[in-house]
Amino acid sequence: MSIVALRDAVVLLGRFPALSGVDLEVDAAEIVLLQGPNGAGKSTLLRFCAGLLRPHSGSAVVLGHDLRESRPAVRRSVGLLGHDTALYDDLTVTENLQFLARASRIEPEEVGSALDRLGVSARLRDVVVGRLSAGQRRRVALAGVALRRPELWLLDEPHAGLDQGGRDLVDGLVAEAAADGATVLVASHDLDRALDLATRRVSVVGGTVTPDAVGGAGIVDPLGLSSRQER
Repeated sequence: MSIVALRDAVVLLGRFPALSGVDLEVDAAEIVLLQGPNGAGKSTLLRFCAGLLRPHSGSAVVLGHDLRESRPAVRRSVGLLGHDTALYDDLTVTENLQFLARASRIEPEEVGSALDRLGVSARLRDVVVGRLSAGQRRRVALAGVALRRPELWLLDEPHAGLDQGGRDLVDGLVAEAAADGATVLVASHDLDRALDLATRRVSVVGGTVTPDAVGGAGIVDPLGLSSRQER
C-alpha cells in the first residue's frame, strides 16, 4: 500500500490554487526530497499530506485515509515540522514535550530520550522556549517529532538555523526513521545534504509535481541536475 497517493489533487488557499493537479505516489520507507523555488508549493504539499488542508478536487489518500473524509485520522500518524515550530513560548522545553507526550499518549519518561537524541542539553530543558535561539527551537521541535515516532515524517527545511552538529543529528534521525520503516518527505534547499539522504527527488513547480526522471545513483532528477558522483 502506498503511504501517499495523490491523483490530480487540487488545493485552494482562498480562491488561489496553491496545488493544481498534483500526482504523487510515495511508498513505505522512502525518503523523498521535494525541491523547487520559494512559493512553488512545497510547504503547502507537506501541510496537505499532514491533513491540515482539504482537497478541492482530485484524489488524496495518506496512510490509507481519504483526505476528503478522514483528515483527523491522518494527523494522528504524521509528524510535521514546519517553518513555525508550533511550540509554546511561555512553556519550558520539557513542559512543551511533556504536553505533547500527554496529547499523544506517550510515556513521559520518553521525553528525556527524545531531547537527548537531538542534543538538547540539560541546561536548556528548564528554559522557556521564548528565550531560545532559532537553532535551539528547531532542535526542540525535531525532538517533538521524534518523540511521536510517526509513520510519515513531513519536514520543511529541517536543517534551517542549525549548526553543523545539529544538521548531522537531523540526517541521522531521518536515516534511522526510514530504516525503522517510516516514510519521509523533506523540502530542502540544502541539496548537498538532502541528496545524500533521499532515495529519490521530485520537483515542485507552480503547484504541480513534475514527472520523475531518473538521475545518477538512482536519484530522481527532474531538473536535470548533476548526480552526486558528478558534483
